[in-house]
Amino acid sequence: MSATNITRPRTGRAVLGLGALALAALDLLVKTVVVETIGDGRVLDFGLFNLKLGYNTGVALSLGATLSPWIVVVATAVIVTALAVFLFRAVPRFGTLSRAGAAFLLGGALGNLVDRMDGAGVVDYLHTGWFPTFNLADVFVVGGVGLLILGTILFPAARREED
Repeated sequence: MSATNITRPRTGRAVLGLGALALAALDLLVKTVVVETIGDGRVLDFGLFNLKLGYNTGVALSLGATLSPWIVVVATAVIVTALAVFLFRAVPRFGTLSRAGAAFLLGGALGNLVDRMDGAGVVDYLHTGWFPTFNLADVFVVGGVGLLILGTILFPAARREED
């Protein structure tokens, strides 16, 4: 087994972990800025979309919004943990595009999970008028899934040498 094959899994996992943490931190920073700047109810209109503060106490598309916030937090934490375990195990077989997708997916999931921890719901602020209000973490999740799928289709999993 070459030195490249020995270090590749660790490098891929480190990139996934650090990338996901950086993206989650960026998402949380943007949410903080949004709450501080338009928390008074103002709407910033940019034509195709506007910035309008809202809180989603449910999950995707507000599903589960009537459940206790802590049930949603625990369920989300279980899902994000399972996702993280899967991605950390699979990432050594991913190509660069799939690794980027995995980092975006996990970063967005972590950003929304941490934001949800206070029980108030996830801060949403990107509003189109024709689609539910969403946030940067949601963009990361959807874009990450897209990159992960595209990378998997274009560059199938690399075969690792067996010991």
